[in-house]
Amino acid sequence: MNLITETLDNQVLLFKATVGESDYNEAVGKALRDYRRKANVPGFRPGMVPMGIINKMYRKGVVAEEAYRTASRACLDELNASKTATIGELMPSEQQKELDFDNAAEFEFVFEIGIAPEIRIDLTKKDKIIRYGIKVAPEMLAGYKENFMKRFGKLEEVDVVKSEEALTVILDREDMRIEDAYVGLISMTEEERKPFIGKKVGAKMEINVNDLYKSPSQRASILQVKEEELGGISPDFTLEITQIREFVLPKPDDEFFKTAFPEGDVKDEAEMDKWAEGKIAADLVRETEFKFVIDVRDFLKKKAAITLPDAFLKNWLYHMNEGKFTTEQIEAEYPAFADMMAWDLIQKHYGETMGVQITPEEAMSEAKALAAMQFAYYGMPSVSDDMLENYAKQMLSNREEAKKIHDKLFERKVVDAVSGLVTINEKKVSADEFNKLFEA
Repeated sequence: MNLITETLDNQVLLFKATVGESDYNEAVGKALRDYRRKANVPGFRPGMVPMGIINKMYRKGVVAEEAYRTASRACLDELNASKTATIGELMPSEQQKELDFDNAAEFEFVFEIGIAPEIRIDLTKKDKIIRYGIKVAPEMLAGYKENFMKRFGKLEEVDVVKSEEALTVILDREDMRIEDAYVGLISMTEEERKPFIGKKVGAKMEINVNDLYKSPSQRASILQVKEEELGGISPDFTLEITQIREFVLPKPDDEFFKTAFPEGDVKDEAEMDKWAEGKIAADLVRETEFKFVIDVRDFLKKKAAITLPDAFLKNWLYHMNEGKFTTEQIEAEYPAFADMMAWDLIQKHYGETMGVQITPEEAMSEAKALAAMQFAYYGMPSVSDDMLENYAKQMLSNREEAKKIHDKLFERKVVDAVSGLVTINEKKVSADEFNKLFEA
């Protein structure tokens, strides 16, 4: 075995591995004996095929495979021994010449791999990063309070239809009469509500149920029939309003505060404003932290000025994806890939130099938080800790989900570590100003 390494100008490490019979012969012999045991050749019992026939059938392919494997293994061993930081994976070089496996016994394999850039980032308190916060605007506060109070609102009867009331109606025709049908104006467009505006209890109108109830399942439910029976029912009905109710928010009085805040920590509107501001601020933290991570990432990438073996990586991506993407597609998507690769290298640098690690307890805590958010999204804001833990364990047992959780925690820890090395300037902006930061 003869192995030569060469560092090319384009951040690529080149290997020329020359292997002879003594390097691969033992592995070839073992592989051919395995073929002999399994070979099914007419006229011979299993395991009794002459080696001459086995050699003729398989030797060329086996020599090619074992010689290649021996050469590539030697290159990987050299990389491990030298502790060279690489990027991408070992792959055949374009300098590889055609090999004659029919006649030759010695073969030169040429491989290449990208050389990872050296990360050098000197950070001091002179380095400044802005952490943006979002001001809680009056309209945010009003909207949050209204949505919260709606949980405790109720429907009250009124005399006339004004806008978004809930109607109880009778749907009538010669062969069918539906009592206590529901019509919700809140789900209609302004144009669809017009025929109802100004109507009082007892008012009648001719309607088409297909226009009033858009989906077949909804119409079938209202008319108390099966969906397949709708085709035989004329959609024209007379609608009579029997009840008009509007949704009314509760008054912010003692009764409301005792019901909405049973623990007694909020007792009046002023305290509810402070409570709502805290809730809004907590919700906004997710957005502002997302922006802060982006800003820290961009700052460090600019500071590091990383160069990558672009030509090698594009070629590697093409072959790694086995031709699923054209070279033009690889070229178009490469900037985003390179951006992600640079950030991964920076995170790895800080992970190693600052000892950033993720404990199982931290992974479990993050998984439970994600589980709680998912339950809340589906209308279950309060879930037992046992249920959250079981759900979190399922998430962590999924390799892909566990990696996402680990990567998110690792990134957060790297950002926290870097934040302690530089000066962080806090700046409050409006929601509109904050959104424009992303456009910039």
